Amino acid sequence: MTVDRKHTFSPEEIEARLKADLPHWRLEDGWIRRTYKTNSWKGTLMVINAVGHLAEAAWHHPDLTASYAWVEVRLMSHDAKGITVRDFALAQKIEEVVMWQPGAAPDAPLEGTPQHDLRFSYLKYD
Repeated sequence: MTVDRKHTFSPEEIEARLKADLPHWRLEDGWIRRTYKTNSWKGTLMVINAVGHLAEAAWHHPDLTASYAWVEVRLMSHDAKGITVRDFALAQKIEEVVMWQPGAAPDAPLEGTPQHDLRFSYLKYD
């Protein structure tokens, strides 16, 4: 079964899919959007670079807006003039990578950045 990469979803379908799979994302002005809050410019740049790597690897590029302590990611398939499976797929991968918390499990082998020390903590996890 082939996937129609240019099929656009209705606003109702988009809202349902976001609610089910990407609860921190929202539909606004024809884009699916997510704002990642960071603790500093360093964190903001790290999020931008992670998103940039994923977008380039996927060959599907979001629009980004950034400030000192946040990054907004906006996805829409320009060639299809709407939200497609490509937007959901990239949003899911961005969410997975950016919000990864290696130290979340008590016996995790990777401890993750210290959240209590702002010199090291860079992302504000949901």
